[in-house]
Amino acid sequence: MKVLVTGSAGFIGSALSLELLKEGHTVIGIDNHNDYYDRNLKEARLSRHMNHKKYSHIRESIDNRDAISDIFKSYNFDCVVNLAAQAGVRYSIENPSAYVDTNLVGFGNILEGCRHSNVGHLVYASSSSTYGLNTRQPYNVNEPVNHPLSLYAATKKANELMAHTYSHLFKLPTTGLRFFTVYGPYDRPDMALQKFARAIMSGETIQVFNHGNHKRDFTYIDDIVNGIIKVIKKPALPNIDWNSDKPDPSSSSAPYRIYNIGNSNPVNLKDYIFELEKNLKKEAIKQYLPIQPGDVPDTFADISSLIEEFDYRPTISVEEGIKRFSDWFLNHYNYIK
Repeated sequence: MKVLVTGSAGFIGSALSLELLKEGHTVIGIDNHNDYYDRNLKEARLSRHMNHKKYSHIRESIDNRDAISDIFKSYNFDCVVNLAAQAGVRYSIENPSAYVDTNLVGFGNILEGCRHSNVGHLVYASSSSTYGLNTRQPYNVNEPVNHPLSLYAATKKANELMAHTYSHLFKLPTTGLRFFTVYGPYDRPDMALQKFARAIMSGETIQVFNHGNHKRDFTYIDDIVNGIIKVIKKPALPNIDWNSDKPDPSSSSAPYRIYNIGNSNPVNLKDYIFELEKNLKKEAIKQYLPIQPGDVPDTFADISSLIEEFDYRPTISVEEGIKRFSDWFLNHYNYIK
């Protein structure tokens, strides 16, 4: 299978590319290597698969319409996995135009490329942030998500709507995956785990929002990648039982599906920090603060549909996942001499 992975120097995209290559697939990766965070980390991820004989890398932004059109014309992709996005809830308050350009315009370019190239399946990253003001736990894909709390979340909901349009009009199979707090080695420096780890090792204060009472459905990177690969191999089909009088938001009469992908086992932020302190063998200096604008107190994924349809079962506990992250972090940033 020939797979296009956008965001292939990113945290999830690089890990996915590695696993696809291990399975013998051909991977074409696209990444613009922007400066949202340290480019050296992106290069370090990419170095793991850059020279693989079945991997090709293109440094480009998905919001470049002509370039993306040319890439689709040059390859005959069996599947496209769109992971390229401007990420981060809080940064979307500071720099909204970056989210419009990449997450909306860029995603539109990917949809057009798939449409005109007769791609067999588009899998794309959505987010648990789409649940916004929804409070019923666990979050269920069969419930509407119409009240996002950040522009980032709104763009991810927009991606789901855009995908449905192409599934309906052009019979393009699309599958959206709402990721729940992915973590692990090579994760983004702006994410909590790396921010906390750097501060702890430097003796700096960590800011613990919502007074540490957040609960997050922390999901280890390997479990996320395994789930994506399962989904890739089974393109979305129309739901023959879909009822327009009682529309199910997660499926359609078109070949369109939405799934949660998470650990389905929320962990309190205080416990998460404790595990990190234990593995770094150093206690954090903590400043407890109120909840931040755009944040939701808790996330909890109902993954029953992913289990039922794909036999998806996360296997990495937070204790094991943070140990693996800590071992990588200490080595990668030369805390171990």
